[in-house]
Amino acid sequence: MLQEKIKSLAKKYKDEFIAIRHHLHSHPELSYQEFETSKFVQQKLTELNIPFTTMATTGVVALIKGNQPTKRIIALRADMDALPITEENDINYKSVNNGVMHACGHDVHTTCLLGAAKILQETKDSWEGTVKLIFQPGEEKNPGGATLMIKDGVLENPAPTGIIGMHVHPGLNLGKFSFRTGRIMASSDEIYMTIKAKGGHAAAPHLTADAILIASQIVVSLQQIIARNNNPTMPSVLSFCAFNGGNSTNVLPSEVNLKGTIRAMDETWRFKAHELIKKQATAIAEGMGATIDVTIDVGYPTVDNDVDFTTTAWQLAENFVGKENVEETELRMGAEDFSFYTQKIPGCFFRLGVRNEAKGIVHNVHTPHFNIDEDAIENGVAMMAWLGATVTN
Repeated sequence: MLQEKIKSLAKKYKDEFIAIRHHLHSHPELSYQEFETSKFVQQKLTELNIPFTTMATTGVVALIKGNQPTKRIIALRADMDALPITEENDINYKSVNNGVMHACGHDVHTTCLLGAAKILQETKDSWEGTVKLIFQPGEEKNPGGATLMIKDGVLENPAPTGIIGMHVHPGLNLGKFSFRTGRIMASSDEIYMTIKAKGGHAAAPHLTADAILIASQIVVSLQQIIARNNNPTMPSVLSFCAFNGGNSTNVLPSEVNLKGTIRAMDETWRFKAHELIKKQATAIAEGMGATIDVTIDVGYPTVDNDVDFTTTAWQLAENFVGKENVEETELRMGAEDFSFYTQKIPGCFFRLGVRNEAKGIVHNVHTPHFNIDEDAIENGVAMMAWLGATVTN
């Protein structure tokens, strides 16, 4: 039985897969700089005798053909990039690249896809169709590696009829998976503002326009756009995460730079908010005697799981691990460039439980202490292989 064979192989190769994860975790690379990671993936695929091509500089695309290769073509995707975070975990596979860390679990995603590749290659006589493996760069940074892969033809020759993606979930206990149909994640756009005003002596503010005060007023005021313009039943978040200006205790700077993000669950509101932000920030700056440049870098759209395709995958997951181990994913204001794939073909983006409170593995992604219970790797490998071999659209 294919189901039991996949589980058996995932368990058999568990230590090998964990070793792969340790290597990847120790050698993280930033978005669009995944050169060594890409080479490592290519090396592993070569060892497995799986043919592959490269695209988008560091992206890798491979094909595994089962029986009747044209009967069904399904893509499995993993992202490979890391974040500019200094790791603070006390582990023997800690990042050796200072200031760079796999703090979002992409090392786990890549490991699970490589593991699934090994199992699918060994079982290809037991399933039908073709599985396209997509190892993608640059998920963490605009314009999103998915856009580059699509531009280079990742969804062509052969064209998959559906795509599966997986993400670690530090809020979900080990042994659990979660799925959700329809809209599951927010859009994400980056905001950059430069406020310029007449600087001067801190003791004579009347002779200046005080760029810091103006920038502060903008940060506080723009929260009203969310509170009083957005439909409260449709989640949206505006956060400013960088406020830079001045370097003295007695000099009012002539320039302040702000960086932030706007997240939305509605595409119409998303772009309306852009215009409101520009209009209100400009009015405040000019009204207080400054000039302002506002740039909104349009990023990732909402992630939308195809209802039928995801329902099928959800049911297959329940058959594989038991209905009691599959939950419904909550709506999340995080963003994912997997959204670009789901704009083109039906997609299913699901979550892998990695939390283990008894071991102190409780930290969220994008933090210096993020880690996983590595028993989750066996689970993730098996589920990716199972869905790759069985899901249809």
